[in-house]
Amino acid sequence: MNSAPPLIHVHDFHMHFGSKKVIEGLSFDVARGETFGFLGSNGSGKTTTIRALLGIYRPTSGTLEINGKVFGDDFGSRLGYLPEERGLYKKESVLDVMTYFGRLKGLSKHEAQRFSRQYLDRVDLAGKADVRLDKLSGGEQQKIQLGVTIMNEPELLILDEPTKGFDPVNRRLLMDIIEERKAAGATVLMVTHQMEEVERLCDRIILLKDGRAEAYGTIDEVQNQFGGRTIRLKYSGKLPESPHYRVAVHETNYAELSVDESIDESQILKELVLAGVVVRGFTAAKRSLDDIFIQIYGEDEAAENATASNIEGQVKRHGTAQLGHGSAI
Repeated sequence: MNSAPPLIHVHDFHMHFGSKKVIEGLSFDVARGETFGFLGSNGSGKTTTIRALLGIYRPTSGTLEINGKVFGDDFGSRLGYLPEERGLYKKESVLDVMTYFGRLKGLSKHEAQRFSRQYLDRVDLAGKADVRLDKLSGGEQQKIQLGVTIMNEPELLILDEPTKGFDPVNRRLLMDIIEERKAAGATVLMVTHQMEEVERLCDRIILLKDGRAEAYGTIDEVQNQFGGRTIRLKYSGKLPESPHYRVAVHETNYAELSVDESIDESQILKELVLAGVVVRGFTAAKRSLDDIFIQIYGEDEAAENATASNIEGQVKRHGTAQLGHGSAI
């Protein structure tokens, strides 16, 4: 881990709206150059924390710093922020909108247009440069917003659900772009419900619940904190009930079984075969982040999370503006 002072430092942060306590004593750091997963169920305090970090909200108490001080205009040109509430000027053409935001970020018109055309080609939208934003699909607009966010090669990227609503192909494309920014030295703070994205991209994570940190550390550290193992099973047939495992994820011909560390994996395999299950794949690993998410947030929140990531999971497993205007900056 980088020994330099953290780029983001949050200590004993409290946020109250009247009598409602949204954040209670939250502390965490984001190291320079890392990708940090900022995770939690809806209403857990993620967006509130980001808004307080960026000066949109005034904290009730505590310390929130970027680059050693409270966020201000002096760091604004080094920040790329993609908020959950999207917003671009939809009556203008794609190229004009991207050029406009590039000029706001300090690029010349030529530089902004050159970046925009190269980016549009990268994300398969080269033929849409002169099309109005409101004529694009939601996913295409989202690609434009990410392009606006990264076009000045910011030192810090804050991405709130950057791949939300994307199909698996475009999700992987956007993940590749995020990895490229990290390889170029950027620090990335990413809000997502996609555990596959977390496992691929994130160096460390924090999981919020009711404004408090339920888990914080590397993925391995969080998995070790909660213990247990996951068996990833490709099969046909009907899974038998068993006291030796819990079905954490169940899809057509695929399941993830949560297993206590004291249980022998061969015992589980034998039990399945004796029950008539045709086993086509059997892999044991540390307890999955999906399963940990279920334990922390409960079945209802986990079901919402699973719905968002179901298509991506099946494909993977079966092979098949300005801050005040809610815009990317």
